[in-house]
Order: sequence, then C-alpha cells, then structure tokens
Amino acid sequence: MELLTPHPHYMALGKIATHRQHAYKELFRYQLEPVVIDEIRKATNGNFVLGNDRFADEIASKLGRRVTRSLPGRPKKGD
Repeated sequence: MELLTPHPHYMALGKIATHRQHAYKELFRYQLEPVVIDEIRKATNGNFVLGNDRFADEIASKLGRRVTRSLPGRPKKGD
C-alpha cells in the first residue's frame, strides 16, 4: 500500500509524467491581479460568496442566510 497517491485530477493532466508536470506548471503561469486576490481574501475572511448578484442570491436561498457583506454599523431604527 502506498502512503501517497497522486490525485485523479493531476493524473488526468497527461499520460506521461513530464506532460503532467508541464500541464500543472501552466496552471500557474499567470498571476492574478492584486484586486482579484483582495476580493478572494475578503470573501474568504468574511465567509461570503465570491460571484455576481445572481450567484449570491442563489446561494443565499439554498443556505437560508445572508452570504454577502452588509453595510457596516448597527441597523437604523424604524419609525
């Protein structure tokens, strides 16, 4: 029994080890824009979805809770 086994997604990158390695490297060839990285961090740290309004509405509906940022501070009192 092997202690470590390659993930099926990695193995699907190619039949030959060198092809898999090259394909895997290519996945990280381009850097994300700092703005995108910041959005990912904020969503992760705040436990919010990362996507458009339609996606957020769908996820909120399925989870039954808010999944986007709200305005900071206390809610205003009603009349």
